Amino acid sequence: MATRARGPERRQDPLSRERIVGAAVELLDTVGEGGLTFRALAERLATGPGAIYWHVTGKTELLAAATDAVVAAAVAVEPTASPVSPQDGIRAVALGLFDAVEEHPWLTTQLATQLSRSPWGTVAPRIFESIGRQVRALGVPEGSWFTATSALMHYILGAAGQNAANAASTASASAERPGVDRAALLDAVSAAWKELDPGDYPFTRAVADQVRGHDDREQFLDGIALILAGIAVSHSLTT
Repeated sequence: MATRARGPERRQDPLSRERIVGAAVELLDTVGEGGLTFRALAERLATGPGAIYWHVTGKTELLAAATDAVVAAAVAVEPTASPVSPQDGIRAVALGLFDAVEEHPWLTTQLATQLSRSPWGTVAPRIFESIGRQVRALGVPEGSWFTATSALMHYILGAAGQNAANAASTASASAERPGVDRAALLDAVSAAWKELDPGDYPFTRAVADQVRGHDDREQFLDGIALILAGIAVSHSLTT
């Protein structure tokens, strides 16, 4: 009996935009934006660059998609409190983004790029929506939704980005001088602030000791609490 020749075996995990974006995130995490090339991506995916171009037109689109994928996962983090309040929802989104920026060193630059150059894209509305829904649930009047949500969004991204930059600086200092860690750097900052001119920097000298041993994550959440308290007072909301 005649038999038909077998054709090429199908991929068990077919190439898709999701796989491409996931591999791009992995490359960005390991080699940074400079190492994200379609050749490197094709090698990681065991395919040809042409197959990737079928799903993504170029590096700009790929970076935007990678940023959006990480942000989507970050803002989807569920609050741990029960019952969940709008404040809990805002803290969950804030911590999700804070942790994402810390975990993905390239994200800070890409967030700034996406928010400034493509505010009509998916990244800005995704973050704004995740915070804005909770602001609305707080009972903030509609005329103040944009301002309150913008204040929270700017603080979250700014503080998260600064924390990531500080972590990168600490890692760089540790690589150059083994044994230098975060505690040692904070001690050095505290000592330097104490040596400032008391006439020009009375406040900075006064808080110098508070620099030592502070927890970045707790300080970040304290900032969220301050903004939420200000929103509540401004609009006579119950908390």
